[in-house]
Amino acid sequence: MFKDAGKVLSLGVVSLMLTTAISSAQNIDDLVKAAKAEGQLTTIALPHDWCGYGAVIDGFKAKYPEITINELNPDAGSGDEVEAIKANKDNKGPQAPDVIDVGLSFGPSAKAEGLLMPYKVSTWDTIPDSAKDPEGYWAGDYYGVLSFLVNKDLVKAVPADWTDLLKTDYANTVALAGDPRASNQAIQAVYAAGISSGAGGGEAAGTAGLDFFKKLNAAGNFVPVSGKAATLAQGQTPILVTWDYNALAGRDTLKDNPPVEVVVPKTGVVAGVYVQAISAYAPHPNAAKLWLEYLYSDEGQIGWLKGYCHPIRFNDLAKNGKLPADVMAKLPPAESYAGAVFPTLDEQGKAKEAITKNWDAVVGASVQ
Repeated sequence: MFKDAGKVLSLGVVSLMLTTAISSAQNIDDLVKAAKAEGQLTTIALPHDWCGYGAVIDGFKAKYPEITINELNPDAGSGDEVEAIKANKDNKGPQAPDVIDVGLSFGPSAKAEGLLMPYKVSTWDTIPDSAKDPEGYWAGDYYGVLSFLVNKDLVKAVPADWTDLLKTDYANTVALAGDPRASNQAIQAVYAAGISSGAGGGEAAGTAGLDFFKKLNAAGNFVPVSGKAATLAQGQTPILVTWDYNALAGRDTLKDNPPVEVVVPKTGVVAGVYVQAISAYAPHPNAAKLWLEYLYSDEGQIGWLKGYCHPIRFNDLAKNGKLPADVMAKLPPAESYAGAVFPTLDEQGKAKEAITKNWDAVVGASVQ
């Protein structure tokens, strides 16, 4: 890539200096200079239709045209991303990822394996403490919350909260977007119902969520089908509990046939977080840091909003009046997200165990 030997030497000195000196955003100008000198960023598992990633990547390219983005396997999963770091520890070539975007649980586990490099972006203090590693090894970047996608042709009184779903109005209408014995999205929905009941989190919320779905099933309101936009449109699952970004994308796909409404419940607003991190073996560590600076900037965060995912700094942007009106008009009201709960890994683990092990015995509905 670099034909000028002097440039190679300069890059090595600058890169080494910044890699060791900047574990935090101390001098952005120097960071930009070093990242441009590296000239490349290697990403992995970033499908362009996920949370608006295509536009986010284009935004970075427009701001830093000197940096080429090498995109590896856009369809990979979180586990694949971590394995790619492991497989390329000694490889500085194009197959070695600089950065990863993974589910929340993969951040701490990758840190524990020594696979991540610490870095705190300049907006670090505006990221909720519960969604970041205190040492800077990983941080949440965007999230979705559990919502109700409602077929308004079949459901005349749109539910506003979890307890509404127990009403006789909703016989044979409510479905989950997955099997709560295996699907994370469905497990989080049960957990959210438990949080809504006033349970404090962890196993208690999982148990309370099971009790809620036991009542929902006994009332004849629960449909044991793994729902999606198509089953909602067909009338099989008129109310679907799903991540809000999936619900909003479904709304766009259905194009008002049938008309739908996306509702964030008044209580039990539980966030599912994805995190960003830098490989400890990143061939382009400064470009990786600059990428994170962009993702956590106001511009990058608003990029997630345009893709219907909520930026981790949403509350900070709202407080400072930086949420674009045209983008927010396509989303549920901003105040719907103000009380979003970010479960800790420990809470998630305990709730998952309670829900998956006891669903059959407590609820007794086999989701297909």
